[in-house]
Amino acid sequence: MMNKPRRAASGDALQDEALIQLGRATFDQEAAVLAAVGESLDGEFARAMRALYEGEGVVLVTGLGKSGIVARKLAATLTSTGTPSHFIHPVEAVHGDLGVVRGADILIAISRGGNNPEVITLLSSCRGFGMTTITITAALDSELALGSDIVLHTPVEREACPLNLTPTSSAVAAMAMGDALATTLISLRGFQADDFAVFHPSGTLGRRLRMKVSELLHTGDELPVVPDHLTLRESLPEIVDKRLGGVCVVDKDGRLAGLCVDGDVKRVLLADENALDQAITRTMNPRPTTISPQMLAIDALRMMEQRKRGPVTLLIAVDEDNSPVGLLHIHDVLRAGLL
Repeated sequence: MMNKPRRAASGDALQDEALIQLGRATFDQEAAVLAAVGESLDGEFARAMRALYEGEGVVLVTGLGKSGIVARKLAATLTSTGTPSHFIHPVEAVHGDLGVVRGADILIAISRGGNNPEVITLLSSCRGFGMTTITITAALDSELALGSDIVLHTPVEREACPLNLTPTSSAVAAMAMGDALATTLISLRGFQADDFAVFHPSGTLGRRLRMKVSELLHTGDELPVVPDHLTLRESLPEIVDKRLGGVCVVDKDGRLAGLCVDGDVKRVLLADENALDQAITRTMNPRPTTISPQMLAIDALRMMEQRKRGPVTLLIAVDEDNSPVGLLHIHDVLRAGLL
């Protein structure tokens, strides 16, 4: 059984403010490291970007331990933004997995100290295949850096770990360097939200980028609609039966004349006890917010929440003739899991 760490903290050290200050110190140290790494970018970064942008093969990313975790993240980020990439384990690679590589591929090796034998062996083998090799490291004089075509320096003098042992600042620096590579590629390739959606067809991101209003609308028999010559009393059954909290009001040609919602009914009844026998056009909102069925559902949700005249729970989808084709309720958008 693993021994528990010895208790060294005093009661004062466990006070809220003391704990918060310890946490902030980590953020401060890692922010300083990121600033230094950003300032240190030079022509090597530009060389790496040209190699990645012009490359015709797959990008292989490797690392061991915490660097391996960072490498997996970079490979996933590249792949999801249009650059085919795979994580390759340095130990398994030199025991048979190198059969997948080609000379047109690129290797990105991540190692703080740059002296890991397995990673060095893998990099040397990849250079033997004619691959371009890029190293992300804090040690410019390491064997890994000296054996690479391109070196991306991540200068880290000290880890955020109080013992200066656990990869903390160095892992953040390497991850940020990988993000810089990926985001620069996004800009160079003109990668757009629609392209992103292709690589994320499911999950919250995919739904946000692909789901249209038309997929969530209440249409046909579910759509509450009444003609504008009815009274409020005559219109109430449509509002109640369809259970969407409102009704579309249309003129004799079927074009949208207004929207009457539950709140409108309550306000007019409080103000005038005879309102039920008056035309619904006196109760409805003659200028409701309308949308296209082809609008992204997430944009419709933002419109509901950020409308200048105040938030709403219903939006009317209309066709090119301004005839209502569906009603969108905010609950339908939320149930779709777009947040």
